[in-house]
Amino acid sequence: MRLLLVNPNTNARTTALMVEIARRAAPAGVGIEGATARHGAPLITDPAALATAAEAVRDLLQASDLAPFAGIIVAAFGDPGLDAARAAAPSTGIAEAAMAEAAHHGRFAVVTTTPLLADAIAERAAAYGHGGAFAGTWLTEGDAATLTADPARLEAALEVAARRALAEAGPDAVIIGGGPLAAAAAALRPRLPVPVIEPVPAAVALAVRRAHESG
Repeated sequence: MRLLLVNPNTNARTTALMVEIARRAAPAGVGIEGATARHGAPLITDPAALATAAEAVRDLLQASDLAPFAGIIVAAFGDPGLDAARAAAPSTGIAEAAMAEAAHHGRFAVVTTTPLLADAIAERAAAYGHGGAFAGTWLTEGDAATLTADPARLEAALEVAARRALAEAGPDAVIIGGGPLAAAAAALRPRLPVPVIEPVPAAVALAVRRAHESG
């Protein structure tokens, strides 16, 4: 089985990072390939960039040969272009998968770097049926692009925000919300006292399950 991980931003290094994480999470016999949006932003930080990313996903998939793939993963936390992807093949969004996994634990918080996307995250939680389980979004301090470029600072800032979420809302799980935050999510897992949900591995698991069900 082969899955296509689509990065809705234009940063090919982020694509490679997420593909590496997805491959480590994939069960034996499942291959992961990556594709990067051909237009848009290198980091999705606001609703306009999210809308452009949805168009970029649609355009990328229309120009791609999807026949070899049993499923598609849309690897940005707003799940941009997920509906277009589903018109082409069984598809899974990383926010969709992470929220589903987190909701199994009970109430969950999202921790991320993009304040202008907080409303979009809440809308996704409600759309996926998790409005009652969604405890809210907690944000890092500082510019998202600057943090993302410095892994150590990013991890530290996310940990501070996650501990603030735990103190203020007492969630049963924490999602580190963002495809480019995938490595930081893995690093934070052993540091926090509740399950830390990594969106990319969550999406791999759900995409594999859906591919088996549809095939």
